[in-house]
Amino acid sequence: MKYVLVVPDGMADDPVAELGGRTPLMVAETPCLDAITAAGVLGRVRTIPEAMPPGSDVAALSIMGYDPARCYTGRAPLEAASQEIPLAPSDVAFRCNLVTVADDQMLDHSGGEITSEEAAEIIASLNEHLGSDAIQFHPGVSYRNLMVWHDGPAGGETTPPHDILGQPFTPHLPRGEGAETLRRLMEQSRPLLEAHPANRRRQAEGKRPANLIWLWGQGHAPQLGNFAAAHHVSGAVISAVDLLRGIARLAGLQVIRVPGATGQLDTNWAGKRAAAISALQQVEFVMIHLEAPDECGHKGDREGKIRAIELTDREIIGPVWEAAQAHGPARILVLPDHYTPLSVRTHVGKPVPFALAGAGIAPDRATRLDEATAEESSLYIDQGWRLIDRLLGA
Repeated sequence: MKYVLVVPDGMADDPVAELGGRTPLMVAETPCLDAITAAGVLGRVRTIPEAMPPGSDVAALSIMGYDPARCYTGRAPLEAASQEIPLAPSDVAFRCNLVTVADDQMLDHSGGEITSEEAAEIIASLNEHLGSDAIQFHPGVSYRNLMVWHDGPAGGETTPPHDILGQPFTPHLPRGEGAETLRRLMEQSRPLLEAHPANRRRQAEGKRPANLIWLWGQGHAPQLGNFAAAHHVSGAVISAVDLLRGIARLAGLQVIRVPGATGQLDTNWAGKRAAAISALQQVEFVMIHLEAPDECGHKGDREGKIRAIELTDREIIGPVWEAAQAHGPARILVLPDHYTPLSVRTHVGKPVPFALAGAGIAPDRATRLDEATAEESSLYIDQGWRLIDRLLGA
């Protein structure tokens, strides 16, 4: 049996007036996903437990069969695992976004979609000027970088920058334990980044500068059980972002890195497709994570989000599902990890729609996966980490 899990990050949305009261998922042409839904079952699942933050970290753990209430410690340590950054039990990892601010406004959580190469230059300068024996900065992918504070505090209150887009950022600076040091580092980063050659080049090219670091998502190293041992399948994960790669590594799954995978609309769709099809020849379970719908949601890019959904359908879902079935019995599960409504440009933790089809799945009457149709389904799973059992046959 082959098992395929496709996660178009943030694909779910609320009705949009400019789309005639429909969502991007309703407007998008998704013939492959429609065919899967018609051949299987449609439902809703709560990927974000009550009282937990509606982040991709919590949702991804849930989708992969881990109860976030038991194992979640923060986003940054999951990304540290992806980068193979060792964390001692007393070390605390922080997400270090490179952001764009102006006049106390959070303009862009991605620093104008700064490249990984530019970010690496900036992180090197941060280590040179702000790093110490206790604090080190680590480059990641684009704006998604890390800071590790050895023997640091994890109990402070921090805010994801994508939650405050277009808002004053000062009220959302770190508070509580360790806040004084975190604020100092952020304040000291601003003149350093504004004068940095990488940002001067970006401004000369008409691009937004990444002119501040934003520290958030802190936590100690988590412990996850082995996915293959728990579910009796070998598996691999394909994603452009360190968060998913980190969870995969901690879960004992193979991490497949695709050159040119950016997490944006310009990602290497063909490369991710080819990697998934190739992996199906080697392992039983393949998860493909697509970040582009979420990024478009954060930007408020309505047309971009529709295009991201259509590309996911045409470039990933259709051909990968066809390849999986060519090996014999197969199943596929498609769902967003959370809502990222265009109206709020950040994550919302309400239950998301999903479609499950393949060997042994008796079809219901649904013919299309979208938010409104899923609301009409009687299939609802409140404990999101149990959904993986339906895919894998338990």
